[in-house]
This record gives sequence, C-alpha cells and structure tokens, in this order.
Amino acid sequence: MPTIRILERLAEIPAAAWDALHDGRNPFIAHAFLEGMERYGCVRGQWGWRPRHLTLWEGADLVAAAPAYLKDNSHGEFVFDHAWAHAYARYGQDYFPKLLCAVPYSPVTGPRLLARDENARQALVAALATTARDAGLSSAHVNFHCADEDAAFGPEWLSRTDLQYHWHNRDGWRDFDGFLAAMDHKHRKNIRQERARVARAGVTLRTMHGDEASAEDLDGIHALYLQTFAEYGNHPSLTLDFVRHLATAMPRSLVLILADQGGDTVAGALCLRGGDTLYGRYWGAFRQVPGLHFETCYYQGIEYCLREGLTRFEPGAQGVHKIARGFLPTPVRSRHWVADPAFAVALRDWCQEESADIGRHAAALALHSPFRSPG
Repeated sequence: MPTIRILERLAEIPAAAWDALHDGRNPFIAHAFLEGMERYGCVRGQWGWRPRHLTLWEGADLVAAAPAYLKDNSHGEFVFDHAWAHAYARYGQDYFPKLLCAVPYSPVTGPRLLARDENARQALVAALATTARDAGLSSAHVNFHCADEDAAFGPEWLSRTDLQYHWHNRDGWRDFDGFLAAMDHKHRKNIRQERARVARAGVTLRTMHGDEASAEDLDGIHALYLQTFAEYGNHPSLTLDFVRHLATAMPRSLVLILADQGGDTVAGALCLRGGDTLYGRYWGAFRQVPGLHFETCYYQGIEYCLREGLTRFEPGAQGVHKIARGFLPTPVRSRHWVADPAFAVALRDWCQEESADIGRHAAALALHSPFRSPG
C-alpha cells in the first residue's frame, strides 16, 4: 500500500514530481500556480485556507496527489454548503474545520485527483476520507473535478451538480463574424450594438500574454482587481507579487485584456490559458462605459479563442446574462464525504433533490439559446 503523507507546503514536493501526475493542460493545477499562491500570500490560515496537500508515495516515488486544505469556513469555494453548516450547528455539531480538495478561489473544472493510474486515483480518494475521519473532521470535499474522475468515487461520496456558462466553438468558427452568423437576428444585432457603443466611446483593447506585459500592465491589472473587490466590500486575496510570479513562471498561460481610453487604462480582465480553453478569472474598471464589461470579459476572450484555435472559454461562475452572448449552461461537479451517518443519509436526499432542480433549470435555460436551430 502507498504511504500517505500530508504536506503543509507544496514547496516540499519538487515541481517535476507534481506536474508529472497531470497532462499540463489545466494551468490551475500546475505546481507553479498552486505553490505560488502559498509563497506570495494568496492562501493564508487567517482566511480559512490551511494547506494539507494529500500525497501517496511508493518509496521515493510520488504516485498520487491532491491539492487539499483544512478549511475553517466556506470562503472562496463556490460550491455552497452554508445550509449544511447551519444544520450541523442546530444539532450541536461542528461542521468546521473540514477537508477540501480544490483550487483556492477558482471555480474552474479540472483534475483534482492527480495519479499515475486508476488504482492510485482510487487509493487517493480512500485516503481523503481516511484522513478526514482520523482527524475527527466532519467531512471531505472535492470541488470542480473532471467528469473522468467520477469513477474513482464510491457510493459513500455524495454527488452535487451546478451550472456555469461556457462558450464552445461548436461549429468550427474561424472568426467573430462566423460565430455571430450562427445566432438568430436579435442576438446578433444586440452584440454588434454593444461592441459599437464601446468603439464609439473611444475605447481600444489590448490582449497580451504574461511575457508581453510591461510592469505597468501588471500593476494596472492588479489595481483593477483591487477596485472590484473594494466596490463589493470583499477582501482581495490575489497579491501583486503573485501576478508578477504568473507573468514569469507561467508567461504563456497568463492572458491580460486591457481597455484604454484617452491614454488611460480604464478596465481589464485577467485570464489563464489552458490546452484548449481560456479561463476568465478577474475583472475591474475605473470608468463606467456602456458595454465595456461585455467587451472586455466576453467578446475579446472569444476573439482570442478564435484567433488562437482554442475551443472553449469559461468566463467564470454564475451569470444567466451570459447566455445571450453565446455562453451556454454547462454542468459542473463536486463530491462530498460526510462522517456522520445520519447526516450523510439526509444530505444524500438533499443532493438528489438539488440535482433534479438543476436539471429542470438547465432544460428551461436551453430554450433561451441565442443560436439558430439547425435547419
């Protein structure tokens, strides 16, 4: 049997050993991304994120690993379990701390069970539950895992489903006009009008990778990020040092979209690029210009995908308004192991009802697709 080791710093594992367990197509699971979050102050215990990375070893060989954290709250997870925590409290039990396998602050589907083969993957899932049980934790969770990891979970792991809104180059579109041509007249006209308003306001857009960005560009995108969090009264987790780290450690994965007006950078979006997917992560604006959010966060990203040959664009969590702009409902997954047997039974029924509701909601949303029906 492999030996379990729980590590409090990802730096304890050589980057080559960690990255050998995945195909490198999802930037959020890269050693440089996750270790950088720790090194540059994005992940902190006082914010409820304490690294407890689960690793399996055969001698000196790393055979499986999961990015895992001891969580004292549900902040920055995007799989909402506040009702579960309240239910535990009503019965005098502690829901926190819990064990979470996820990428901090990133509601992005990707590999969570990094393993050299299926046997090691199943052993990793078993180790997650064992680790939580031995530590006296209420539960273990795996958020936004890939569909092909489903087989590793036994029936004791509850399944939850939610919806995000993703763009897919479903018809092999070569340019933005080709993408618009697949839409009905109303939605095609609305998008053209939105883009025209931005152009009339004198806004120009720049798209660059990390190794093409100047120090001023990196400072600017971080300042825009801080602006958004200040407007909503939330605490920003992304540090400027981490943004600079991405620009050097993952230069072709970092994609910045900056909007300029009158010689000033007035808005921007920070994205990451994977093997075939662009991931929109953060947005900010210093000026309110009609249509600027849609242009910066959606249309420029679609343009980038079409230009670079990417087939998917995931612009972030939530947002039914994205449907009208070509982003269709797409299911995302999570799995949950609950230590208390009575709670596990009750939550299984709850999860099944939730999944049924999500399915009905997805069917209703499908009726609002902006694309013309085939034929």
